[in-house]
Amino acid sequence: MKNSKLIKALNNCVAHCNYCADACLDTDDIKMMVDCIRTDRACAEVCSTTAKLLAANYADAQGMVAYCHSVCKKCADECAGHDHQHCQDCAEACRKCADACEAYLA
Repeated sequence: MKNSKLIKALNNCVAHCNYCADACLDTDDIKMMVDCIRTDRACAEVCSTTAKLLAANYADAQGMVAYCHSVCKKCADECAGHDHQHCQDCAEACRKCADACEAYLA
């Protein structure tokens, strides 16, 4: 399938962001995790929508992929600032997704 590498990275990012947001809800100091949870949720939504557009072979997806790249970088930065393993794993998935978006746009 065309764009399959990017779609795979997007869906992997969605899974990690959703898991991270849920795991953050179980932390002792949840107030410290509010920005992480919100960023995870936004990133998951943007990546999911982008994957759907690409899977449908929508021709004008450049702008959405560029926005997704931006959101993934923000989410990676947010998650990287927390010591929890789920946050570190999410940051890595977001970085890989941002890289895949960048490759698509090149």
